[in-house]
Amino acid sequence: MPQDRYQTVQEVAERLDVAEATVRQWIKSGALRAIDIGKGWRISDTDLQHFLTSRETAPRPGTGSDHKA
Repeated sequence: MPQDRYQTVQEVAERLDVAEATVRQWIKSGALRAIDIGKGWRISDTDLQHFLTSRETAPRPGTGSDHKA
């Protein structure tokens, strides 16, 4: 995490094309890890990636997953 970039709720909302209230709800529910620095929440790139990965429905084709029948 040493080189993580931290984003505001607004930046994450814009990046994911969702409302800021949605991002805040994810934080409040514990689904998205964030840090409260006093001026608002900050979300690290690593935590955002974990959040997105945990919500994937299936691996993308060609990502190296071995599918053996």
